[in-house]
Amino acid sequence: MSRTSVISAPLRLTACPFRKTSKSTLDRRRCISMYGYTQAKSLIYTKHGEPKDVLSLHTHSLSPPHSTLLTLRTLAAPLNPADINQIQGTYPSLPPFTSLLGTPSPSAVPGNEACFEVLAAGSGATSVRKGDWVIAKHTGLGTWRTHLQVDESRVLRVEKEGLTPAQAGTVGVNPVTAWRMLRDFVRLDADAGDWFVQNGANSGVGRAAIQLGKRWGYKNIAVVRDRPGEEGEKLKRELEDLGATKVVSETEVLARDFADKVKEWTGGGREAVRLALNCVGGKPATAMAKVLSPGSHLVTYGAMSKQPMQIPAGMLIFKNLVFDGFWVSKWSDAHPEEKERVVGAVLDMIRKGEFKDTPTVEVPWEWATGTEALVDAVQGTLEGYRKGKGVFVFGET
Repeated sequence: MSRTSVISAPLRLTACPFRKTSKSTLDRRRCISMYGYTQAKSLIYTKHGEPKDVLSLHTHSLSPPHSTLLTLRTLAAPLNPADINQIQGTYPSLPPFTSLLGTPSPSAVPGNEACFEVLAAGSGATSVRKGDWVIAKHTGLGTWRTHLQVDESRVLRVEKEGLTPAQAGTVGVNPVTAWRMLRDFVRLDADAGDWFVQNGANSGVGRAAIQLGKRWGYKNIAVVRDRPGEEGEKLKRELEDLGATKVVSETEVLARDFADKVKEWTGGGREAVRLALNCVGGKPATAMAKVLSPGSHLVTYGAMSKQPMQIPAGMLIFKNLVFDGFWVSKWSDAHPEEKERVVGAVLDMIRKGEFKDTPTVEVPWEWATGTEALVDAVQGTLEGYRKGKGVFVFGET
């Protein structure tokens, strides 16, 4: 399909080739009609299922923005586990199927995070202007598309100086999750030598928690999936460089002597392990709970193993442990101003070089990129070890 075939026949279209003007400048003249319509492409699904079975690429057009509407061009959009779960239909909150994009059957657009550039703003928009960068204020925006149109109330402006689109586009979920879990359930005391323990420590949340914990003076035990040989040692060094006090594998956590090791690390138990962060579930989560000090909290924010966590009665009766859950989507909806504050603080740390990015695998998305390449990248997030978080990086769209 040509780039000008998606707008209805009565609209006369202008040609809009991209051309290089210098080594550092790209003339991004957008494909628009004489009436200001912008063409867009979106990954969509019309039913729930595995990404490879239900995702397709849909081309449509956006009318000029009016009132407080904004026309946005996507710069970078990550591929998060929650995005996949929404496509599969297993996530607690699911985007509604609608006919807003003009699809033959009602459809939904996946994706909850992204960094966008404001291409145009309606006359009533006051919080942003053309050229600004914005991110989603709430989840469920549907970010896996080249362009979209939303009300200005649904996005937050970010100061783009010193940032890449991928950095801005991945700040709203993982770092915020780590920040809130470290602050909201237990008041850890750095002066007393308090510890926290977490599984999934190589994830985006895990890496953020390690760095924030180091910044705030908390010691921590980082639990990761078993990796063979040098690969495991490399990951261990990487997490230690970020600020992990101890890095252990799931096999080590499940071993009989793990509690003895923790006792040794904590000065014979004089320093308390007061918080556990769990995104795995099953036996590894129970093993973490066993090394918590009395009165501590275990916070669950994921269940990657899809296995239930068994809680022995003694943990409740004799150790008075508290088991909490945290869902950043719900928290963000209830605390938009606090989310904006946390996002701003993390972005400031990134600009100063005080917060390292989660490793990413860029998935280029140009206007000419086909369905197969995009769907393969999404499906690939479900398969084995990955070198980093997948991120759609948008080029000439």
